[in-house]
Amino acid sequence: MANLPDPHSTSAGFGGVSVGAADAAFDAGLRSHMLSIYNYMASAVLVTGVVALLFARSGLAYQVLAGGGLAAYALMFAPLVFVMVLSFGINRLQTSTAQMIYWAYAVVMGLSMASIFLVFTGMSIAQTFFATAAAFAGLSLYGYTTRRDLSAFGSFLIMGVVGILVASLINLFLHSTGLELAISILGVLIFAGLTAYDTQRLKSQYAYVAGTEFEGKAVVLGALSLYLDFVNMFMFLLRFLGNRN
Repeated sequence: MANLPDPHSTSAGFGGVSVGAADAAFDAGLRSHMLSIYNYMASAVLVTGVVALLFARSGLAYQVLAGGGLAAYALMFAPLVFVMVLSFGINRLQTSTAQMIYWAYAVVMGLSMASIFLVFTGMSIAQTFFATAAAFAGLSLYGYTTRRDLSAFGSFLIMGVVGILVASLINLFLHSTGLELAISILGVLIFAGLTAYDTQRLKSQYAYVAGTEFEGKAVVLGALSLYLDFVNMFMFLLRFLGNRN
């Protein structure tokens, strides 16, 4: 009688390649990839926070941001330029160039966000930061471990981001405190959802970028996505939890 292959065997049968070993190697690569993304993201948040604090304490932040001149508008829109360059020009950039732009973006965001130290108390900023960090960690862990497919929520969440941007522009003219509160609450919920969604998306993306030249760039883009989720969730949470000076 012929010996049939054991369906529980970890041997692939071609060249003695072990499926179990291949799976273990993939899992190790995935963990390393995601760890790199989280390290880049957390380091950028730290850089942004330190730059914002130092810029605010120097007294220059009040002169530049409160003045409402050209420099203030430049700092306001400069981060958007960096995001667009990384998002749309990533294929034409070297990995090292993308990394330098990413770190420059973290610094510019720090200069732009220094205004929060002029508006809110240091204690409320710290409390909101740690609350955001805890929420982000839980949501990202959920996105990484859940077996539920979150891709269906992606387009809905992006539409939500567009919606709160439009509502924020409208409120620049209305100055409605009720609308501002609603925008803040929706902003927290939307970016909380994006945190879980982006984590799952980045985890799934690894299978396509592993071992390619794009893998290093994927780390930068992944860190940028999670950084934006964290910072926006923090800013919206600060709007209705923060105590003003």
